Amino acid sequence: MTHRVLVTDKVALIGLGPLVDDDAFEIVSVDDSATAEFTAALETAEGLIVRSGTQVTRNLISRAGQLKTIGRAGVGVDNVDLDAATERGIAVFNAPGGNTTAAAELTIALLISVARRIPAAEASLRRGEWDRSAFKGVELRGKTLGLIGAGRIGGEVATRCQAFGMDVVVYDPYLAEERAEELGVELVGFDEVAARGDFISIHVPLTDETRGIVEEETLGRMKSTAFVVNASRGGVVDEDALANALHDGVIAGAALDVYETEPLAADSPLRAAPNLVLTPHLGASTAEAQVGVATEVAAKIRTLILTGDRSEAVNVGDLA
Repeated sequence: MTHRVLVTDKVALIGLGPLVDDDAFEIVSVDDSATAEFTAALETAEGLIVRSGTQVTRNLISRAGQLKTIGRAGVGVDNVDLDAATERGIAVFNAPGGNTTAAAELTIALLISVARRIPAAEASLRRGEWDRSAFKGVELRGKTLGLIGAGRIGGEVATRCQAFGMDVVVYDPYLAEERAEELGVELVGFDEVAARGDFISIHVPLTDETRGIVEEETLGRMKSTAFVVNASRGGVVDEDALANALHDGVIAGAALDVYETEPLAADSPLRAAPNLVLTPHLGASTAEAQVGVATEVAAKIRTLILTGDRSEAVNVGDLA
């Protein structure tokens, strides 16, 4: 028997070795989920692998009569209707380990870019200017990094920032004291992270608990010299409040890779906010990460289809 797995959103096929190398599987690759070709393939697929581009809605799931599993080639699964999948008994997998390094390195790049005002300086130079005094930055050395969340990616960011000579304070109610000691970080309350951090970096999933966790009141507790970086999930930062804080000089700057609505709307207040670095959700956009997340999720899907093992599914506790 051949098991069909539908792959979309330009998932790296080179990373699908666990499926490609097994004659029991047929891979159908359709880059655009809005096409008739995708719809036709969905009807007979036992597995579906997506990135963030495809919204796996209740309606989409209802059209997938043979679907057993959905794989998100990345960490966040907010583009998958987990309730609808669970009602159908469909196991949903993600790949939390495959893009850890890529996301951590992008966070560091954003920290340095906003601290040294690199994008604005580069744009100025391209305009024919040579205004060095307009782009005075700050160093990371000797500063305090405030982490909101210190899981896989947050922990890697902490390690890298310590190499720059930074102290690290962390708010993470799920981080064990032993792990904090291992990372060499100080566990503190949320308000203390906001007040002490020279740089605040956010590394949490988007949940009811974290939605809008950085809002007007939080920004008001920060130093006027502080910088905010978010390369985790859109929606955890109140974008209107952040834009206002930048315009009013409440904080010194910010850098964002993720947004509540993607692509970022043309009329978003973020586009006109000063001292703000914006990138189009590049966290996992490295050649290595794309292979890594594809391999991780392909292996889980193969195991599920062949053995029924759902133990690593993000909705495992709710599946019948």
